[in-house]
Amino acid sequence: MCLTVACSAGPESEAAEPSTVPPSSVTAVGSFPALDVTVEMDGLTKPWDVVSAPDGTILTGERSGRFVVQRADGTVGDLEADLADLYARGETGLMGIELALDFPTSRVLYTCQGVAGADNRIAVLEWTVDEDWTSLTRVKTIVDDIPVADGGRHGGCRILAAPDGTLFIGTGDTASPSVPQDPNSLGGKVLHVNADGSAAADAPGRVYTLGHRNVQGLAFAPGTSRLYEVEQGTTRDDELNLLVAGGNYGYKPDRLPSTYDESVPMTDPDRVPGARAAVWSSGTPTIATPGLTFVDGPAWGEWSGAAVVSSQQGEKLVFLKLNEDGTEVTQEAVALENAYGRLRSLTSLHDGSFLVTTDNGSDDQVLRVSPAPTP
Repeated sequence: MCLTVACSAGPESEAAEPSTVPPSSVTAVGSFPALDVTVEMDGLTKPWDVVSAPDGTILTGERSGRFVVQRADGTVGDLEADLADLYARGETGLMGIELALDFPTSRVLYTCQGVAGADNRIAVLEWTVDEDWTSLTRVKTIVDDIPVADGGRHGGCRILAAPDGTLFIGTGDTASPSVPQDPNSLGGKVLHVNADGSAAADAPGRVYTLGHRNVQGLAFAPGTSRLYEVEQGTTRDDELNLLVAGGNYGYKPDRLPSTYDESVPMTDPDRVPGARAAVWSSGTPTIATPGLTFVDGPAWGEWSGAAVVSSQQGEKLVFLKLNEDGTEVTQEAVALENAYGRLRSLTSLHDGSFLVTTDNGSDDQVLRVSPAPTP
């Protein structure tokens, strides 16, 4: 089923025309641009992440364990890969995907996925892909000791390649009371590692920040070194955080008598002295925020440089214009509300557009979103 006039183009199809979707807006009715939305891929089931190669190839992965590629020539197909040991249960499975910075020459990409074994875990793997985009070959395991819950809860795992070739990795807290504040656990953290998996210089024990619930979005603000994460809240306060090495972001769910007390604040400065305040919070109820990117370029007008947060429960995109130092939100706008269902991953492209994956569980899509041309 296609929800707008823009249906995906298969090998024998004509290219889809974008549909223009006027945004609903909170504070910026006059200045926020209308959006062009094109369906790049469809017929998917819970595509967790999506990347685009320099040649225009789009790669996504279904959480249950399938890579699907739309090649630069428009052909779409499965990508062969060894996923025999995939642990896919609950919220865990094939999750984050990221291209190495030198991908055009190395053909290296990374995935974050559940791994089944004597002790189930979440791992970051390095792969190479052939020139024709037909198969992936495992090279090595970068990180292999991210914890996972028996039922897969809070297993989100996002990968972001930094300009220096290191990797940032967002993790979930496995719904365990002590994990977010435990510096010896890789759950409920943002990790920072070198490409070989060793700890980056600013991340002792590989832990860059702690005190998180379920980090599923990571992105740098354009033209800056500012790193942000978005994480899913409990019944309140999905959060956008500006990350600082060594920072504690204040989630501490080990309050008695509950074994995992999700009624605590997402940021609790009383019980976590020095906890860093969020840049933005969703308030109550939460909207479930799994994706983060930034828009950039003159076509976005005064919204260039704004953060974009996806929402599953709210079924919308939230655009957040930040102040000059990136610590506060000055304007907020909502777009695509109830147009495509649950929205998950966000990936910016060099032309100023970005990709979005839907998370409806059947006939999911990869969408391309861009500002509509000015008449």
